[in-house]
Amino acid sequence: MTEQKRANPAPLGLSGFALTTLVLSTFNAGLLSSSGVGVVLGLAAFYGGLAQLLAGILEWRAGNTFGYTAFFTYGAFWEWYFLTAMGVFGNVTAAGIGLVLIAFGIFTLIMWFGTFKSNLGLFMTFLLLWITFFLLGVGAMTGNVGLTHAGGYVGILTAIAAWYTGLAIVVSESLGAKAPLGKAPMS
Repeated sequence: MTEQKRANPAPLGLSGFALTTLVLSTFNAGLLSSSGVGVVLGLAAFYGGLAQLLAGILEWRAGNTFGYTAFFTYGAFWEWYFLTAMGVFGNVTAAGIGLVLIAFGIFTLIMWFGTFKSNLGLFMTFLLLWITFFLLGVGAMTGNVGLTHAGGYVGILTAIAAWYTGLAIVVSESLGAKAPLGKAPMS
């Protein structure tokens, strides 16, 4: 009996992450009025959150510890964002949000080391993401709008890198080609 081919869950997780990050980052960068930031909530709950949680579970089933840990963690981040923005946890301070963002930055920095032998797409996504988290976290804790805007711009670059990585896998697989993702520094 031959084993049935399974779809790669990484493009779903990367795309959910990228689109949600892109939309929120445009607000963080100050490119759109913060009065419209509620548009991110549905994305955070379902595409950034639920889709990444599902991708994480599928990565776990495939035995990919890195993919499982990354997608499940960032899916949970987006669910936290959604619930926090909805006020489910009550009054949350800017310092508290900043602390959470910095903690996710530390997690992402550690995960970034795991990309050193993967591909340039993942390497750049995680590099830009930990920088984004630190900028947004310090910006939130200090009330520094300039750091928050910088975090938004780096977040936009993060989203582009993640989207490219995920969609390169989809397009190359549909064309029967190798994904043009480049080599990570230590690969």
